[in-house]
Amino acid sequence: MVISSSSSEWTWKKEDSGPIGSLVQSLLVSISEITASVACINIEQEIFLELGSYLYRTSPVLMELQTTENTPEDAIGILQSLSKNVDLAKNLVGKCQKGSHLISDPELGSIMQQLEEVIKLMGEELRLIPPSTFGDQEYAAITVRSVSKEMQNACFRVCKTQITMPKAVQPRAALSLEELPALTERDLYSIDFSTDNSQLPDIPHHMEDIPKTKSYRSQRNHENMRNGSLKNMPPVNQCMEPLYETFFCPLTKNIMEDPVTIESGVTYERKAITEWLEICSNSAQICCPVTGQKLQSKGLSTNIALKTTIEEWKERNEATRIKVARAALSLASSDSMVLEALDDLQTICRRKPYNKVQIRNVGMLPLLVKLLEYKDRNVRCATLEVLRELAEDDDEAKEMVAKGMDISTIIKMLSSNDQPIRHASLLFLLELSRSQSLCEKIGSVTGGILMLVTIKYNWSSDVFALEKADEILKNLETSPNNIKRMAENGYLEPLLHHLTEGCEEMKMEMGSYLGEIALGHESKTYVAERASPAFVKMLHTGNTLTKKAAFKALEQFSSYHPNGKVLVEAGIVEIMVEEIFTRKIHDEAMNSRKEAAAILGNLLESGIEFENLQVNTHGHTMGSDYIVYSIIHMLKNSTPEDLNTNLIRILLCLARSPKSIASIVSVVKETEASYTLIELINSPHEELGIASMKLLIPLSPYLGHTLVERLCKTRGLPESLIQSPAGTFQITEKQAVSANFLADLPHQNLTLNLALLSNDTVPVILQSIHQMQRSGARASRYASAYLEGLVGIIVRFTTTLYEPQMLFLARNYNFTSVLTELLTKTSSDKVQRLSAIGLKNLSSESANLSKPPEIKGNKFKKFLSFPRSLSIGSPKMKKIRVCPVHRGACSSQNTFCLVEAKAVERLLACLEHENAEVVEAALSAICTLLDEKVDVDKSVSLLSGVDCIQHVLNVAKEHSEEGLREKSLWVIERFLMKGGDTSASYISQDRLLPATLVSAFHHGDGTTKQMAEKILRHLNKMPKVTTNF
Repeated sequence: MVISSSSSEWTWKKEDSGPIGSLVQSLLVSISEITASVACINIEQEIFLELGSYLYRTSPVLMELQTTENTPEDAIGILQSLSKNVDLAKNLVGKCQKGSHLISDPELGSIMQQLEEVIKLMGEELRLIPPSTFGDQEYAAITVRSVSKEMQNACFRVCKTQITMPKAVQPRAALSLEELPALTERDLYSIDFSTDNSQLPDIPHHMEDIPKTKSYRSQRNHENMRNGSLKNMPPVNQCMEPLYETFFCPLTKNIMEDPVTIESGVTYERKAITEWLEICSNSAQICCPVTGQKLQSKGLSTNIALKTTIEEWKERNEATRIKVARAALSLASSDSMVLEALDDLQTICRRKPYNKVQIRNVGMLPLLVKLLEYKDRNVRCATLEVLRELAEDDDEAKEMVAKGMDISTIIKMLSSNDQPIRHASLLFLLELSRSQSLCEKIGSVTGGILMLVTIKYNWSSDVFALEKADEILKNLETSPNNIKRMAENGYLEPLLHHLTEGCEEMKMEMGSYLGEIALGHESKTYVAERASPAFVKMLHTGNTLTKKAAFKALEQFSSYHPNGKVLVEAGIVEIMVEEIFTRKIHDEAMNSRKEAAAILGNLLESGIEFENLQVNTHGHTMGSDYIVYSIIHMLKNSTPEDLNTNLIRILLCLARSPKSIASIVSVVKETEASYTLIELINSPHEELGIASMKLLIPLSPYLGHTLVERLCKTRGLPESLIQSPAGTFQITEKQAVSANFLADLPHQNLTLNLALLSNDTVPVILQSIHQMQRSGARASRYASAYLEGLVGIIVRFTTTLYEPQMLFLARNYNFTSVLTELLTKTSSDKVQRLSAIGLKNLSSESANLSKPPEIKGNKFKKFLSFPRSLSIGSPKMKKIRVCPVHRGACSSQNTFCLVEAKAVERLLACLEHENAEVVEAALSAICTLLDEKVDVDKSVSLLSGVDCIQHVLNVAKEHSEEGLREKSLWVIERFLMKGGDTSASYISQDRLLPATLVSAFHHGDGTTKQMAEKILRHLNKMPKVTTNF
């Protein structure tokens, strides 16, 4: 069977709904509507309450007809007749519910008479159901006959005159619970609305075996009853099989649990009669409490027959109550009805463990699961409590409950703003988590463990929730996958506990998890501190898989550089060195050299002080020749590519130390390992080629020409190192590193420059530079480094302009213009510095390349001194532009003139740069306009026009670097010598300059000191030396 829902109304139906199923479903819906409607009627409330009760008690009978295998032959006819009468009752109740008009006494009497006739006819129809319909359930047949008989004897009479007013006009206080008529049950469906009970005058209405729930829900239900929400039907837990007087103890007036018979033949509850006999033990005579008969003996005989009968009655009664509760949940015409049914189910569960089995087997679980989405929060909370009761006892029960539901629904309830729902969902989840087989299912729910961890750490105001969440998490630890999920969600304690305290297999599994999961930076540091000792122990074990797990985890944690110090202090470096250089492949089932080298590379890249770090018992340190020789030896002996990559990473870190770089250079020369490093550039393993070039870059100042020689002799090099990228977004690390490697090799090595030229690399370089200038240098992660390398290659060509091919190359591609543009159209300091160096190299050749125009006649020679272009010869002759600085015909393309390229202003702007290297490079380029090869007078005049001296004065005052100070003082001296009084006056007015000059005079090197002295004398700050002294 399945449950269907429509808004707040729920119906129970068969999966294969035939004619009988359709009729039953229609009847149940109509009955539900009527029972909900009678609560809104203000006239003859007791009669309408009785009417609703009769109709409601027919629901279980209808459901039996739907589910029974012994369907009566005339079942359809019975159901059709019942449907006709129920529809009539619905119309009659609707007339009394409208409240839109006054109902006269005759009209009300007619309605009551028709309703009475409807109930009687329904009773007659129920009588037609044969007992065989219910199979071996004799009590069901008895109760159907009982309710049929009662309905046939129904009598509805108006007891007084009714004057009905519309509800909006006539206020009426709802009846309190005490005002409701007392209900005394005689059988499963009967209700007596009188307070007189002559058969059992001393039996209480609320019996001990049916306790009322004392939870907040019961309080809520009582409030609902006071508001009239339960007027439509009796409480569910009062519907039971007929009671018998013999069930009740004469003393306690309650149903007996352990009935015993005394000498007089009267049966009592054992505990009650025992207390009675003890009280009367001091009396002269002991009498029977009921008959008064004198007792000769205190003997008690268990009334086995009665005890068995009571137990059987209770079982049948509870089975009936379960069915009634199921009917109530399927109808669910009101929140109060559902709550009453849920409360009764909880009571039945607590009464006897087997009752839980009956509830689970009767098809109640789908109804309860659906109720988890009910609109009323009290219903949801009560449903969780019932499900928890049903899940108790054993794992099979838990699995049965969990099988038909979505655990994610419970997880969502953990974040509810309603505390009772949160607590109920936690308790239910706690119960399910006690089943080891369900732990994996709970942990796999998206966000489940995260929610529990959040409650554990962040809900300090809700201690109950915090404690239960902690218990659930402890239960979930039985699943290794859950431990991993906890770690991923910030709860690392279980994983660390099992890593340090668990068995060998668990340690291995936890170590593997640590190598796989992605942790935040803070978590990585915390784990490294806690787990380092455990990792060391795992590495010393003989279990190969355990060692592999430890290496995997250490590789991840060592990659986070702040962990370097922690791991070094734990002794990881010594173990890694031993694994790389000492352990033999044939002695181990698995070789971990690659992982060890990766871990050691990570630790060295973290910035630890390694020079004096002892790595073995022989006294070797990390910076010793032993390490360098061992690594170079392994590189030359064709070790695996991954291992080679990590070995080169280690060498690259060692190269940061002046002592170690000297050892590396010495060993590379001695072993001719440069061949190996150059060959590795062409490795199909791209990461290895990149690592090799990264190592060669710091070696190039020491082995540059050797590297160039071997590079040019290697097949495919160097041209394969310069490739046009598919776009600025596709620039790779290898392209960036390759360009910088070529740029850092000795610039004046003509062999390499010609090799690059012969393979047409320059067009590719310039095209890439132009493309990056257009899109921005930061279009890719490696774009900036790639641009720096390309500009460096262009600059290397400017150092060999004496070679005709290089000169043609610089002119053909207008290097002056390219480098001038790069001065200001880049955000890279290195590109600016390299561009200025390139312009300086080009400008140094301008005086040699600039030739005065050939002019016939001496009368025109005087025009050569003018700074502007003049007409030579007749007006028809072409105008020739003469450079005032280089004293000849100049252009940016052919003679690399900085003036014609309009590079002077951009170089002066670079003098204001924060980077001293950029400033020095730009100032060096400007100095080429003031050397002895040019017309210094004209150059000073031209530079004065663009306020050059002020920029240079600022450089002298703001920078203390020796080379930069020397160049700036040299320029100032040139302006004083060639700039005349104007320049001297301008310079002397700078108040801070004398202090700068004095500092240079006292602390500068020889050249700087001499220039400072000359300027001070020129400014009359020092006495001039004469020949008289």
